[in-house]
Amino acid sequence: MMTQLEIEETFETLATMNEDLEPAQPLRYKRVLLKISGEALMGDQGFGIKPEVISLVADEIVEAAALGCSVAVVVGGGNIFRGVQNSTKLGMDRAAADYVGMLATVMNSLILQETLKSKNIPVRVMSAIGMDRVAEPYIRLRAVRHLEKGRVVIFAGGTGNPFFSTDTTSALRAAEIGADVILMAKNGVDGVYNKDPKFHPEAVKFDELTYDEVLIQNLKVMDQTAVTLCKETKLPILVFDFNQPRAISQILLGEKIGTYIGPTVSA
Repeated sequence: MMTQLEIEETFETLATMNEDLEPAQPLRYKRVLLKISGEALMGDQGFGIKPEVISLVADEIVEAAALGCSVAVVVGGGNIFRGVQNSTKLGMDRAAADYVGMLATVMNSLILQETLKSKNIPVRVMSAIGMDRVAEPYIRLRAVRHLEKGRVVIFAGGTGNPFFSTDTTSALRAAEIGADVILMAKNGVDGVYNKDPKFHPEAVKFDELTYDEVLIQNLKVMDQTAVTLCKETKLPILVFDFNQPRAISQILLGEKIGTYIGPTVSA
């Protein structure tokens, strides 16, 4: 069995060899940021992480990396602690509750890291909150270099500040690393609808939307701060169901899946 160092050296060699080569099938996106909510990791459980779900997420990342795509990830912490909801229930200060939520994202990130390592994928967790025993500090240029070396990078600890969601973290980090798109992974929902399809069977799915349409109609894709940041940086968002087999790979290879959100829609 290969050691982690041997795995990383192999990936770095392949990444260097591929720099001057065109992929057999051109990718629609060469660098992506995958956003996974903490709630999605629960599966049908009421709390924590369902092993089958995080293994499925890891398999999708492995396949995307094998296609030559640079993959960064932001994982939410709602399966462990939700700052806004729990601060009210527990009588906590909102800022303190948000910090607890950030720590929950670190826990999820470390678990995803170990799952990826078990599948022989080189990976780094970078935290916006200093905890050098378990994660690297977030430094933009270092994160970019990890991606260039073929490593998966998991951004933990939110933005490092309270009052900002992991949606906003995704938009910020994606812009900082020069991602081509944010892939918003949903659990059992294959895109954006005008109503919640879980409760409204007549709900209509959107194939494409502009940022302004999302903001004006208050569609529950990301929080408005995150959508506004994507609008300002012209960063596309693609909402899809990660339970669909090989969904990420199909997106990378140009298949139309989910709902695309960008500056304009097709005529």
